[in-house]
Amino acid sequence: MKNKTLSAVALATLSLTLAACNNKQAGGAASTLVIQQSADIPTLDPGTTYDTSSGQVVENMYETLVGYQGNNITEVVPVLATEWQASNGDREYRFTLREGVKFHSGNDFTCADAEYTFRRNLVTNTADSGNWFLSESLLGTPSNANDDKSVTWAKISSAVKCDGKTLVFTLPAVDPAFLTKLAYIGQGIVDSKHAKEIGEWDGTEATWKDAVGKDLMGSALSKQPSGTGAYKLQGSDANATTLTAFDGYWGEDKPKITNVILQKVPEQAARIQAFLKGDADFIEEGGRPIISAQLTGKPGVSVIDDLPNTTASGFSMNQQIAAGSGAIGSGKLDGQGIPADFFKDADVRRGFVASFDVPTYIDQVQEGKGAPRNFLLPDSFPGYDSNLEAAQFDPELAKAAFQRAWGGQVWDKGFTVSISYRAGSQTQQTAMELLKKNVEALNPKFRVNIVAKEWSELIDSKNVPKEAMVLGGWAPDYADADNFVSTFYASNGYYGPRLNANDAQMDTWIKEARSTTDVARRDELYAQIAKRALDEAYYIVMPASPTVFTYRDNIQGISDATFNPMIAFTSGTYWKNLSKE
Repeated sequence: MKNKTLSAVALATLSLTLAACNNKQAGGAASTLVIQQSADIPTLDPGTTYDTSSGQVVENMYETLVGYQGNNITEVVPVLATEWQASNGDREYRFTLREGVKFHSGNDFTCADAEYTFRRNLVTNTADSGNWFLSESLLGTPSNANDDKSVTWAKISSAVKCDGKTLVFTLPAVDPAFLTKLAYIGQGIVDSKHAKEIGEWDGTEATWKDAVGKDLMGSALSKQPSGTGAYKLQGSDANATTLTAFDGYWGEDKPKITNVILQKVPEQAARIQAFLKGDADFIEEGGRPIISAQLTGKPGVSVIDDLPNTTASGFSMNQQIAAGSGAIGSGKLDGQGIPADFFKDADVRRGFVASFDVPTYIDQVQEGKGAPRNFLLPDSFPGYDSNLEAAQFDPELAKAAFQRAWGGQVWDKGFTVSISYRAGSQTQQTAMELLKKNVEALNPKFRVNIVAKEWSELIDSKNVPKEAMVLGGWAPDYADADNFVSTFYASNGYYGPRLNANDAQMDTWIKEARSTTDVARRDELYAQIAKRALDEAYYIVMPASPTVFTYRDNIQGISDATFNPMIAFTSGTYWKNLSKE
């Protein structure tokens, strides 16, 4: 018999929702912010947070040493640090930490918490986290100790340590992007005393090896977070996450909205209905066409458009699909499946690239806004070569490539492949349907199956290598071209397991670009990388698109002056900066 007792979060969500609805006239709704989205929230542990669904919650519960001010993405400002100094040729940084700050548990924030946080990130450094770029800066390698034996406790403990109340970082080489890396919410400072009490790593040399590569997605800290941020967790289950304002928050900008509820609502129609009725303040709308057709001009709805877009997205094509995948069917080139290395043939990739109708996608999904891209790098970032022509939609070119692929076998025998997108994402579904239509139109023996999967499943490091093709995107962790280029194109980059390309020439160029401060040379290298990536058809590159979103018109604090694309939440600012009439 199923347990009929409601969970704590279900009760909290129900009570908050009822309070918001029943007290609209009395102003009660002004104390509750409701967000509806199709994606689940994989984790609430900053040590493994590496997706926007998790990040939008974690960035409001935790804080970093430095952050961003307003819409400026190039300069960092103090948050939990009050000041810092660089010395030894910019290889040593000393941070003075803020005093009088409390964690949600009531514990005081000290240097020991910062030291524990960064050491924990360097020790665990799982494939599900963004700690690879922290490790590169502090240890000279993106890998953890299981994958790179040069990583030792001595290196970790000397790379970050407390000198009295001062936090000291020691870098093996100059890293111009180091400060901006510290602004990423994955480096949110953890309550070390609380973490140890609930069973997380104890922070000692004696136990560090046991914590290397530990899966933190469902960690004790994910279930019982304690940060210094303006909001603290009240409860979470599969359908909703509820937070409430932290009474002990140190900042001058005290949160004006008391409660925040994030609800998982897979059905787009249900989200839109709730939004139009005023039962949700923000929703995942489903893209620009939905906003224009169903939301613009409706009572109570505000639209903000033409905001900066610093993301990049594309279809990855896996050149060595892992065993156990349902994506490859028969596993043979017999019309009923594909071999695991199907995409290793560049002509297969070129066929798919030339089959994607970018102009139609821009017209139908982006309503004519935006432009094709030649590289998975925002065109607003230094290093983007605007003189390089983007890949063209050309059915004849696609046909010729498929006819060459696998010595003519692809065209003669056909194939069946399953490709995946995030369940509930209308724009991703539309993109895949467009690709499917054009590929299948080339040859009746071609079959593309589209599969919707949960977000947490698609980003799980164990599942990633099993996917044949995924439409994935990237929002920058730090404002530097390297964050995109190494992420998408380096063999050991975050997207490496999605591509399995292992291009030695690309790796050489990427390594040189990230080790020089010569801007002109970096631009030259990125242009070479972009040209090679285009020639080799590593990705189907999605077009650029200005950011647009909707919100209920009684919400204050949203504008182009406050919108910062480095912040995960859709409003581009923190919940503490919002208010409701």
